[in-house]
Amino acid sequence: MNNTEKPLITISFNLNAEEKDHIESVLSPIARIIYIKNLNADDRAKLLQTSHVVLAWAPHTEFSPTEITLLEKVKFMQLLSAGADHLDFSRLPANLTVASNVGAYAQPMAEHVLAMVLALAKRLYTHHEKLKQGIFDQFSENKSLSGTTAAILGFGGIGREVARLFKPFNMHILAINRSGKSPDPAEFLGTPADMDKVLPLADIIVITLPLNRATRGLIGEHEFKLMKPDAVLVNVGRGEIIDEEAFYHHLKNTPTFMAGIDAWWTEPFRHGHFEMKYPFLDLPNVLGTPHNSALVHGALASAAQKAAENIRRFLLSEPITGLVQPEDYV
Repeated sequence: MNNTEKPLITISFNLNAEEKDHIESVLSPIARIIYIKNLNADDRAKLLQTSHVVLAWAPHTEFSPTEITLLEKVKFMQLLSAGADHLDFSRLPANLTVASNVGAYAQPMAEHVLAMVLALAKRLYTHHEKLKQGIFDQFSENKSLSGTTAAILGFGGIGREVARLFKPFNMHILAINRSGKSPDPAEFLGTPADMDKVLPLADIIVITLPLNRATRGLIGEHEFKLMKPDAVLVNVGRGEIIDEEAFYHHLKNTPTFMAGIDAWWTEPFRHGHFEMKYPFLDLPNVLGTPHNSALVHGALASAAQKAAENIRRFLLSEPITGLVQPEDYV
């Protein structure tokens, strides 16, 4: 196969040299790769009309409405992101296969979860603030993780990595995912229908679920009433999985309940700006981060290679990972 016969892959965002190397080492032997971010509108249009595959990060900002209509001949869109909730599937061609980059950021996100759980359980931020005020509170107890029970809501790549990091603490793992099945063991593995059984048992609750029609608003007033009053909840999934108002009032009215929030309801990447409807960060039992749990050095290069490997599988007619079902989102 000469170079002109190879399928064309267009990449719609800028990458650094390391990220390009990871992608090209996987795909250059079987495909042509064009980076269109800095091309003029006419050249972009020509390439999109002849592309077989598109690698995108945020299609809603990387393609104009006109360019979206040019994707009719594109067979496969691979996302750099692990989630697909930012896509407007009503604008995409019906025959376009879309895959998210599932598990690409599992290790750094799991480390972030562990850091938040430890910081909250050990009341690090609370005692730091007291010391700043001259209060030497030496005798208030903090929370031990050893032998406690963790409910992991979302037992995919991230959730399973969280469970692996929890194991040295001899924690009991109760896992929830869509299918109730997993290649990794857990003391209990169920579906969202089992939430009412799992939540009352959990000392630690970790949310790594994707945001879709089934998970939007999954955690609300009813679920908070089931949780232990001194539980620690960490959300690295999406803000909208939790009812924002119910969450704030539960935290305000239950000061022993602790929360680590990395995923917010209104964020710049998906909504163009950051906004809180309630002053979560004024509460002493909340620890917040700006949805950066995945961003460690080299994370994007690793994610780019994982995305490239999935594109390679698609081009070779091998099973792909992260297949997105549009009906879950529309």
